[in-house]
Amino acid sequence: MQFLDDSLLPENQPPLVIQVAPYGPEFLPGDSDDIPVTMAEQVQKAVDCWNAGATVLHVHVREADGTGSKRLSMFNEMLARLRDAVPQMLLQVGGSISFAPEGEGAGARWLNDDTRHMLAELTPKPDQVTIAINTNQMNICELLSADDVAGTSLAQPAYQDAYREMWIPSGPGFVAEHLKRLQANGIQPHFMLADVGQLETVERLVRRGVYTGPLVLNWVAIGGGADGPNPRNLMEFINRCPDHAVLTVESLMRNVLPLTTMAIAMGLHVRVGIEDNLWGRKGQRLTSVRQVEQMVRIARELHRAVATGAQARAIYRIGEHYRSADETLARVGWMPNRRPGASDAPLREAA
Repeated sequence: MQFLDDSLLPENQPPLVIQVAPYGPEFLPGDSDDIPVTMAEQVQKAVDCWNAGATVLHVHVREADGTGSKRLSMFNEMLARLRDAVPQMLLQVGGSISFAPEGEGAGARWLNDDTRHMLAELTPKPDQVTIAINTNQMNICELLSADDVAGTSLAQPAYQDAYREMWIPSGPGFVAEHLKRLQANGIQPHFMLADVGQLETVERLVRRGVYTGPLVLNWVAIGGGADGPNPRNLMEFINRCPDHAVLTVESLMRNVLPLTTMAIAMGLHVRVGIEDNLWGRKGQRLTSVRQVEQMVRIARELHRAVATGAQARAIYRIGEHYRSADETLARVGWMPNRRPGASDAPLREAA
């Protein structure tokens, strides 16, 4: 990404897109009074976040007993209700879900990675499904302090041990097939990237024509197999992103606020919510809605506009799909592929 002399001036920056992740699937209902459990509460939480200024909703679903749902039917119901309640909000389903097949014979039909591919069959379809790249450790506990998890189930040693050993299964075969199915069904993949190496893998997927669409990314600075919340890591990731990528900054607990403030100042986008962070100042809980309101306040102090739903949809280029690797490279701002027999560096063609 390029920064010109006037790139930090708000009139030269796109409106701020605020993602919110208010469902906190790693927490239990008793961990916070900000965790919605019933379907009606989950939908109302989306409405409240929308009214506060969020335009992208990161969707997980809970069963009536408060446990995380793995039923396709529950996600379909949630998406249908959300389409009615917040019709202008972009709906982004968390791609870590592996559905439990429902109905007689479904268990035999949907095996292994196929249960995650069911995300491409959601009805009504979401605008996005998140996708991780490369199988990787996801030890969300590495950065957590005793203060971070105070009063939650993550303070319990057995529960913390389980999350310390968590990893993301996202090998080349799964990724290629998942991208194929999502694109075939008109669902935009939202790439959740932990470091520059994963961004390089996405570039190779684009160069080989496996993915042919807009490049919409989160830099996920949560440590434990991902980048840590170090501004040098952030700047290196920004330096490696092509000019027309859409980049959102995501981190963990009280690291969220300083990093998202930097993102707002630099013209990038932000993610907040109790899935990532429970806190304002040390020892003070902050709800998802209050976190969204905080981002809006900071943006206004910097005179940067906050995106409407229509603007967020345009910034994310929802619905766009490109015809080839060459077109995708040109649209996202990467150099073209080397032509056969060419020995010099490939150059972008003049518009």
